[in-house]
Amino acid sequence: MSIVNLPYGMDDFAKVRESDCYYVDKTGFIKELLSETFDVNLITRPRRFGKTLMMSMLAEFFDCRKDSKKLFEGLEIIKESGFCAKWMNQWPVLFLTLKDVDGRRFEGAYDLLQYTISVLCIEHAYLTDSDRVDESDKERFLRLKSENGKLSDVKTALLTLLRMMKAYYGKDVILLIDEYDVPLAKASDHQYYEDMLEVMRSFLGMAWKSNRNLKFAVITGCLRIAKESIFTGANNFISNSISSKKYQDYFGFKEAEVNALLQAAQLQDALSAMKQWYDGYVFGERELYCPWDVINHVRALMTDRKAKPNNYWLDTSHNNIIQRFIEQPHINVNDKFETLLAGGVIQEPVREDMTYAIDHSSEENLWSILYLTGYLTQVLPQKLPEGMKLADGNLALRIPNEEVKSVFGESVKKWFEEEIAVRDRSSLFQAWWGGDAKKITQEVTDILFGTISYFDYKENFYHAFIAGLFSGAGYDVRTNSEQGTGRADIIVKEQGHRRAIVIEAKWSGKGEAGLEKECADALNQIKEKQYKRNLRMEGYTTIFCYGAAFVGKTCLIKLADEEGS
Repeated sequence: MSIVNLPYGMDDFAKVRESDCYYVDKTGFIKELLSETFDVNLITRPRRFGKTLMMSMLAEFFDCRKDSKKLFEGLEIIKESGFCAKWMNQWPVLFLTLKDVDGRRFEGAYDLLQYTISVLCIEHAYLTDSDRVDESDKERFLRLKSENGKLSDVKTALLTLLRMMKAYYGKDVILLIDEYDVPLAKASDHQYYEDMLEVMRSFLGMAWKSNRNLKFAVITGCLRIAKESIFTGANNFISNSISSKKYQDYFGFKEAEVNALLQAAQLQDALSAMKQWYDGYVFGERELYCPWDVINHVRALMTDRKAKPNNYWLDTSHNNIIQRFIEQPHINVNDKFETLLAGGVIQEPVREDMTYAIDHSSEENLWSILYLTGYLTQVLPQKLPEGMKLADGNLALRIPNEEVKSVFGESVKKWFEEEIAVRDRSSLFQAWWGGDAKKITQEVTDILFGTISYFDYKENFYHAFIAGLFSGAGYDVRTNSEQGTGRADIIVKEQGHRRAIVIEAKWSGKGEAGLEKECADALNQIKEKQYKRNLRMEGYTTIFCYGAAFVGKTCLIKLADEEGS
């Protein structure tokens, strides 16, 4: 194994290059970007696909305050000498990222927006030294710089800065805005969407609406938010989403690029597992790996050659979108979620003009959000399941890989636990403690019918399901704990009454016809392994032992003949 200097957690292009980090060359994007004329170019991709690093690269390339030739040495774009002479370090650039504008309340998020603007003003503090810049703009600028701007100052901050830069340089300004929709996504999460929308509609929209100070603007985000008119008035506006073939090679890693990195680290045998966990996103017609995951896992492998693939999306924001999806009372998606979690394909109409106001969305909008934010991906025509024919306007959708499947699973599990916690389970608990196996069977079957299977229907699923039935009710619940000469699947203890429940769960591979046998086997295991012995030694005087057998959403639960009082 060879140690590779990875740009772990780095999204500053200059820092990556100056630190001699491993860099997957995406500089060809610059020329392709300018292969067409536009005023505003919105590029939407899921999070963690290198948007911020790409925007930082554009800023380094265009900014006339810098001499970036050394940063681009040896990279693809430097071969285009005529193009570089025209564009490299020849234009004033205003670059900001909105990815940190977050808060549980509007006031906190607004303060972070003011701080972001202040940092931008500090970077361009030289503008107040010019006689060519209007005095009124200087006054507004100084208020913004000190975070004392009025609401109108904040709403027009980009417009003011662009006007000042045009006056200072005598050239049109290139505007780069990274993660433009994060403030609205966070606002939707925390229920202040309308307040933030009012600010962002002016803050962003006025920057490109008939703005003669603008050379062009490149904007990145997850969704194209058009319903709220953020892009209304943008002349020559173009949008490139994950469905577009344009730029399909530049956001995400192709398999050849992952292979090259693994070869550099002498980790070629890791490709198969990485493909299963981190590949599968389809942008345009290209299957891609998530760069964030690839870099994280290669880093882990360089530390521990036996490291297993991990879920790195759980360390990123916005994973609650799935749970919010299934919590909508007017939408029933259980069957479709189960199809997806089983590795299947669904077909749904997808819209690309979206809103983050999820609480009032239709089912169509919600599938679109999951697709555009990377939780689902398109199935290319040549890979459709046999016999599937797409209706006009529909896309075939699937979960891209094991990592995202685990995110779905964890989200569904959390949803189930919260649903169970607020459910009246008194009659169910009474049945467990009363030895009423028939009633338990009926109630558990009813609950199963209303849940979403978040893995396959095998024993691990049912172990977690049963344990979840007792969660949050004040019981001491143990799974796979040492009891007697083996490990019982589930032990439930109630110390106050010195009573306990032992449950052994089985999955029937022979359908409903095998439930009786599996139940009998479970009860025999409890007896043979002496699961009650340790509980009696701990002082529990009443111990109920149950065998539980499952297939799909059907169960059979039986009580041991000897209750053990």
